[in-house]
Amino acid sequence: MLGLLALMIGFTFAMALTRFDERRAALLDEANSIGTAALRARLLPAPHDAESLKLLRNYVQIRLELTSHVPTAAETQVAIARSNKIQEALWSDVKLVMEKNNAVVPTGLYIQALNETFDNQEKRLTALRNRVPNIVILALYSISIVALGFSGYASGAAERRWRLPVYIMGLLIAAVVLLIQDLDRPDAGLISVSQQPMVDTANALATY
Repeated sequence: MLGLLALMIGFTFAMALTRFDERRAALLDEANSIGTAALRARLLPAPHDAESLKLLRNYVQIRLELTSHVPTAAETQVAIARSNKIQEALWSDVKLVMEKNNAVVPTGLYIQALNETFDNQEKRLTALRNRVPNIVILALYSISIVALGFSGYASGAAERRWRLPVYIMGLLIAAVVLLIQDLDRPDAGLISVSQQPMVDTANALATY
């Protein structure tokens, strides 16, 4: 039973860690794409360059606001709606540039960066929503309880009762299970994805 528990812990921990890495990579990709879009926005003719940079600053600020606390589902939906509205404004602005300006190469590069930025928002949202399935967590809890129950029974039935090792094993198993759940909660817990890439992007945009 302990062997099955070890297998289950390893399997679940790998799932949680993979999802944590995906969320971290999604954040970095989004921050990089926003930074690239901002750089290329500076190639646009006035006043579209300043307007695009202003919208991109607001776009980044929405993301930073959500990191100051644990957002509710309603707050997250409001942030997504605000982001989508800014995306629409950015796209409308670049359409005006295409209609009025013949500088195809700079505008084309900017459009490419915008597309990547919009796509990366959905990738990041998908990564944030991608959790370890509840059935896997339930199975982990069930196997842990049964395994500890068998260990306690075997320890009690032995001629010499070694309770301390069973207690220590129970604490260690509980700690690992809590660690797995902490990794699987992107918006709460002790382990969180560093927002430094987005902070760096916001600082860079402030200088443009």
